[in-house]
Amino acid sequence: MTVSTAIARLNAADQDFARHLDHLLSWESVSDDAVNQRVLDIIKAVRERGDAALVEFTQRFDGVDATSINDLILDRARLELALTRITPVQREALEKAANRVRIYHERQKQDSWQYTEADGTVLGQKVTPLDRAGLYVPGGKASYPSSVLMNAIPAKVAGVAEVVMVVPTPRGEVNELVLAAACIAGVDRVFTIGGAQAVAALAYGTESVPQVDKIVGPGNIYVATAKRHVFGQVGIDMIAGPSEILVVCDGQTDPDWIAMDLFSQAEHDEDAQAILVSPDAEFLDRVAASIDKLLPTMERAEIIEKSINGRGALIQVRDMQQAIEVANRIAPEHLELSVADPQAWLPQIRHAGAIFMGRHTSEALGDYCAGPNHVLPTSGTARFSSPLGVYDFQKRSSIIFCSEQGASELGHTASVLARGESLTAHARSAEYRILNEKGN
Repeated sequence: MTVSTAIARLNAADQDFARHLDHLLSWESVSDDAVNQRVLDIIKAVRERGDAALVEFTQRFDGVDATSINDLILDRARLELALTRITPVQREALEKAANRVRIYHERQKQDSWQYTEADGTVLGQKVTPLDRAGLYVPGGKASYPSSVLMNAIPAKVAGVAEVVMVVPTPRGEVNELVLAAACIAGVDRVFTIGGAQAVAALAYGTESVPQVDKIVGPGNIYVATAKRHVFGQVGIDMIAGPSEILVVCDGQTDPDWIAMDLFSQAEHDEDAQAILVSPDAEFLDRVAASIDKLLPTMERAEIIEKSINGRGALIQVRDMQQAIEVANRIAPEHLELSVADPQAWLPQIRHAGAIFMGRHTSEALGDYCAGPNHVLPTSGTARFSSPLGVYDFQKRSSIIFCSEQGASELGHTASVLARGESLTAHARSAEYRILNEKGN
């Protein structure tokens, strides 16, 4: 097999740099009309025929010989069995990763709070976990037990009473690592269904699949399209685009390390994006040489090659200050600050899903076991979005308790504003509670 790269080279000093960068970053998660209609038909069928539709679609799309919904349910005992079927080394790694993820997310948990004003009025916020969360996990050989940990553990830390996992098993292929991860993470129920039909089942419920409050987890275009359609009926985490990495380097890190860091995202799929930014032109040349040297040694060389050639780039900047400006412009999912003093630059980073500090902190550590969540905003959405966390599985209710005196004081203000909006009933409702002014 022959592989070669022709990674794009950009220079921030060029007049048309902004246009080239915009073109490089452009990516649309577009469902064509055929995909969209197919998903709508699947959702409709699941809503109308419930379990029977799930069985039919699983037979048709996944090649699973199921005769009833019972064939598509895995109980807790089956998850515990998976723990015995993986190697001791794998189990230890899963448990260590799960423990680190749990410890990190426990720090995110928010508690209810209240305060009392001088007149006795009480204001506050009640924080309540969701009742039930649904976790979509891709199935087959391209399975990700790490995603099970990253999605299920924050839900459990938040206090979600029931986590329901759906995972397709194409041609009956079960991934024991995924089931073991579900066991360790505390998943309560597992259904071996996938695709748009699984999303529809979680959103609307069937005779066997319980309706959830929020659906999280990655999937293909059919899953993403279905999540778009059921949003509003249930909450969703995000519509994720291809994986991304942006490495900012001062030119002093081993170029082989940087090349492999770029590969770590490029190997996900052909649309993944890997970009290196540096003020050192000679270093960019050395990384390009490392890419050519190391690519033939990679198991997923063809995928990496297409990703690097199609959406990758080596970008030369004037200095580190401009490198940070470019990083903020890109707003990457993963940002590596492979520099001598990353802490000095951290305050200037405004847009990034996760920030990996220093030469020794590879993005791969964050994917599996560092502790922070690896479900991150992509395609520039780090400008306004955050990593998945405990807060995604908690909802907040405002608390307002007015004393008699407080209601009277606030009533004057509410009355003026309500009448200014011509909402007389609002005004009179507040006025009734004004002391010594019970009339009109």
